[in-house]
Amino acid sequence: MEIRRSPPSLTLVAVLLAVFAIHGGDCFYLPGVSPADFRLGDPLPVKVNKLTSTKTQLPYSYYSLPFCPPDTIIDSAENLGEVLRGDRIENSPYVFKMREPQMCTILCKKALDKQSADEFKEKIQDEYRVNMILDNLPLVVPLKRLDQENFTLYQHGFHIGLEGQYPNGGKDGRYFINNHLSFVVKYHNDLQADTARIVGFEVKPLSVKHSYDGEWNGVQTRLSTCDPHANQLVTNSDNPQEVDDKQEIIFTYDVQFKESDVKWASRWDTYLLMTDDQIHWFSIVNSLMIVLFLSGMVAMIMLRTLYRDISKYNQLETQEEAQEETGWKLVHGDVFRPPTNSDLLCVYAGTGVQFFGMILVTMIFGVLGFLSPSNRGGLMTAMLLLWVFMGLFAGYSSARLYRMFKGTEWKKITLKTAFMFPGVVFVIFFVLNALIWGEKSSGAVPFTTMFALVLLWFGISVPLVFVGSYVGFKKPSIEDPVKTNKIPRQIPEQAWYMNRAFSILIGGILPFGAVFIELFFILTSIWLNQFYYIFGFLFIVFLILIITCAEITIVLCYFQLCSEDYLWWWRAYLTSGSSALYLFLYATFYFFTKLNITKVVSGILYFGYMLIASYAFFVLTGTIGFYACFWFTRLIYSSVKID
Repeated sequence: MEIRRSPPSLTLVAVLLAVFAIHGGDCFYLPGVSPADFRLGDPLPVKVNKLTSTKTQLPYSYYSLPFCPPDTIIDSAENLGEVLRGDRIENSPYVFKMREPQMCTILCKKALDKQSADEFKEKIQDEYRVNMILDNLPLVVPLKRLDQENFTLYQHGFHIGLEGQYPNGGKDGRYFINNHLSFVVKYHNDLQADTARIVGFEVKPLSVKHSYDGEWNGVQTRLSTCDPHANQLVTNSDNPQEVDDKQEIIFTYDVQFKESDVKWASRWDTYLLMTDDQIHWFSIVNSLMIVLFLSGMVAMIMLRTLYRDISKYNQLETQEEAQEETGWKLVHGDVFRPPTNSDLLCVYAGTGVQFFGMILVTMIFGVLGFLSPSNRGGLMTAMLLLWVFMGLFAGYSSARLYRMFKGTEWKKITLKTAFMFPGVVFVIFFVLNALIWGEKSSGAVPFTTMFALVLLWFGISVPLVFVGSYVGFKKPSIEDPVKTNKIPRQIPEQAWYMNRAFSILIGGILPFGAVFIELFFILTSIWLNQFYYIFGFLFIVFLILIITCAEITIVLCYFQLCSEDYLWWWRAYLTSGSSALYLFLYATFYFFTKLNITKVVSGILYFGYMLIASYAFFVLTGTIGFYACFWFTRLIYSSVKID
């Protein structure tokens, strides 16, 4: 199948599709850290991470609840991305020994008072999960799918407890805690070195009301409900442990070690395994149909304007064709007239270039496997640092555009570029962080981290924007292909379908349609705490988004110029940028249909963060559309001779 004069990036998409078809859409990554080899009996320290809930979206520190603490609580060092994610990694009293199973090991006994019981009940009601880490692997609960018995899903962390009634009946609305944990540590043997590497960390949580004879003797106490000497182990929860005032809870655990064929380098594959990659392929094929349709229209327009229009300039066959095909030529004296609020357009175009550079480099790193899932917070840290360093290109592109508009105060435009978008995002982020702080959540960014973010912004990003602006402004101005008339031409009355608001809103539908299926998985990953590591699919969708934004803007820009409306600058930006409106509307739909958020603060957090995401998407897609239209108008007006 041959598409004449379609954009060259389509070829790139086709090549990438072929590559990912060969690999079956599997995720690819570099392990990220060096492997740890353990000998028989080596200690395996288990670390605890934050408590998380999809109902509240507010993480809390593990020791904010009265769990069994170690002798000394030690915080692990966290990178910038981990802190922003709300990760709080600390040591725990769980200590395993390599390939040495443990049965009914007692951690501690806790006597609940009303306050601690209420704290547990609140977290159980909000469906909080405990997250743990062993050898940099997150703890998961294996779950069987009802429709696929042979397939196992992995749930991040285990629930603190459950709400319900006793198995033999009774009053509903009781709270039970998972106080017995059956851990399974999977390892891969190295027979030559007599060492093993950990490749899996699973748990089965159970609630059991432990009992013992005689006096309590600490961890040496012999339990009657869980006694390895009598071969009495916890396998079910016939008598669960209720959470209530004056209740005694004994925390216990088992550890089993299972040999696995999975090698250390691919131990994350089970976590990241895609069960429904068919829908991603469907998404890409669906998006490609949109791209092919738009590419056909662009090819047709280019053929008509650059061949028939220009070569047969004075040989038009009919009056009807003359009216249709010379409309855009009639506005040649006004098409490059600087728009109203040209300063703001320069700022948004520069910010969009900065955002585009950040996303593109992040995607490339992800596809090449550099953003390993084992490096928690690595993706967010990489994106922040890339955003800071891409300030150079933001300053350069905004200054070049500003110089073309005959601007002289380059320092003013530089300051606006450096502060407008980050300033708006920082204000929203600061307000949301204050709300999280008010909830005493570990997700609140500490003052020191906030200071580090401001330092990155003012100390690196702003100077780089100034350097880029200085270089861009010193370069010769971009010359318009045709001269601009002194007196603006009157724009004739437009048809209803060429109405500004209508065409802008229509223009945003196709770019959003190209990405909305992948958007569902991204939102699920963020808000439902699921694994997402399919940069291959995401990169293809990103390329399709670029092509779709560019082509829909070019098509609508051409129709606009044919209608003798030369005010295309802002409309080009808003046409593809309006897809952000559909993104926010979809996020609202997702909130009410997929999420079970009940707290007002959690709802504000969701819509606050989605507002930031939509604003960023507006800047990104708007800039792509604007530069595509900018290239298109310069191309067609430089190819025709004006009398």
